[in-house]
Amino acid sequence: MAFKPNYNQQRAERNRAKELKKQEKLQRREEDVAARRATDQPGDGDAADSDGADDGAVSVADEAVGAKTDNG
Repeated sequence: MAFKPNYNQQRAERNRAKELKKQEKLQRREEDVAARRATDQPGDGDAADSDGADDGAVSVADEAVGAKTDNG
């Protein structure tokens, strides 16, 4: 004879599986972030160098635009 379905138990099992899946996904994401940060930490300083170069180029361009508008 078959057992009567126990919906509360089935629901609890589904919820446990869902939470486990969420935790595994979160852990995977945290590991990926840690790996990316580890590769970025010893960085060559490219981000700081490019920011400095961009600032200089932008200021020169701004001065050129300002000179054109003053003459016009």
